[in-house]
Amino acid sequence: YELFRNNTPIGYHKYEFKRNGKNVLIDSEVSFKITKLGIDLYKYFAKSEENYEDGNFISYSSKTKQNKKNRYVNIIFDPNKDNLIIDGSSYKGEASKDLIVGTWWNHEIIKKEAQISGISGRIIKQTVNFIGKEEVKIGDKIYKTLRFNFKSSYKNLPDSKKLNTDIWYEENTYLWLKAAFDKTGYWEYRLKEFD
Repeated sequence: YELFRNNTPIGYHKYEFKRNGKNVLIDSEVSFKITKLGIDLYKYFAKSEENYEDGNFISYSSKTKQNKKNRYVNIIFDPNKDNLIIDGSSYKGEASKDLIVGTWWNHEIIKKEAQISGISGRIIKQTVNFIGKEEVKIGDKIYKTLRFNFKSSYKNLPDSKKLNTDIWYEENTYLWLKAAFDKTGYWEYRLKEFD
């Protein structure tokens, strides 16, 4: 995925899916920076790893450097308690196994009442609305898509913590194609290539 801010490319987000029988390991890396007059105003780098066994979530871990702030989250499924254990920079504790890590590649996120921040472990209650079917052009290709809007359910959150993101999935495959949101500028993630 290419990252754009106000239609200017600023970085990338790469996923690598590694299959081993029924198990899947997903490595992710995000890097971007906002520069003005040759000065880096904002720098961001994150790496994460997500594990599924036989289609079931097992663990997620990430480390993020946001300017000079270090953030992290480690999430494991505890079969004895039948729930998730979260150790993050914003939240530590147990959570329902019905929650999902906020990684847009997994279209199951549209069915969930809350997502877990993949940066800090914060639990984000969400309202998901289906906006409609749209044709989206990325590069030279036109995709038939399903567009959804994700909003924070809690209205009294500070604006910096509010979720308000549009996500486009390919209609037949549910491949994540695009994300867009407004936060100190207009941001877009656009699929660059996949195989």
